[in-house]
Amino acid sequence: MNRKTFPGIAFSLLLLLAAGCQSDQPVTQSKPAVPAAPAVEPSMPVVTPATTEVVAPIPVIASTTIRINAGGPVYKDPNGNDWAADAGFSGGDTDERPEVTVTNTDVPEIFRSEHYGMDSFSCPLTNGKYVVKLYFCETYEGITGPSQRVFSYDVQGRHFDHLDIWAKTGGPYRAYVETVPVEVTNGKLLITFITEVENPQVNGIEITPQN
Repeated sequence: MNRKTFPGIAFSLLLLLAAGCQSDQPVTQSKPAVPAAPAVEPSMPVVTPATTEVVAPIPVIASTTIRINAGGPVYKDPNGNDWAADAGFSGGDTDERPEVTVTNTDVPEIFRSEHYGMDSFSCPLTNGKYVVKLYFCETYEGITGPSQRVFSYDVQGRHFDHLDIWAKTGGPYRAYVETVPVEVTNGKLLITFITEVENPQVNGIEITPQN
């Protein structure tokens, strides 16, 4: 579908697709850790959804990219791309830091919000090949050096161990994007996060179908 020809339809489809990115099972946050445990970012409530919504897979048009602004609202970036509001996560909480200046990116606004402390992200998709991009940046003032936030994650069976965003980028407020080619065979994209030190976090997720 040509975005320039049908902008209203393309944006509506993006929002519909984002609405379909729901977790299968609600996860209740654990109780706060004892002092010896990793620090927890402030204002992180226990998340206990009252109901579980079952969402059927939504067909994806081959030219449609799904973009999720993790922790933030609907957004149109300087390149004209539409980002849907935070959706698809199981557990955790969100935070926004509109005042921070982020480098190494042409879409800094995406890195001014985050979803943290989550167990997983999932989105129903038509079976096929995709490129998934995960947007990371260390903007939490409680992290002041390397090794203070470390977590692993798995993207549709592809595992990434011990991500330290500070060490990966050389400091805070520096954007980093991990690009992962995957294949969906069961009608759903699944990303899981494993806590090691502090909370796992992500600023944005982009899913692009491959012809």
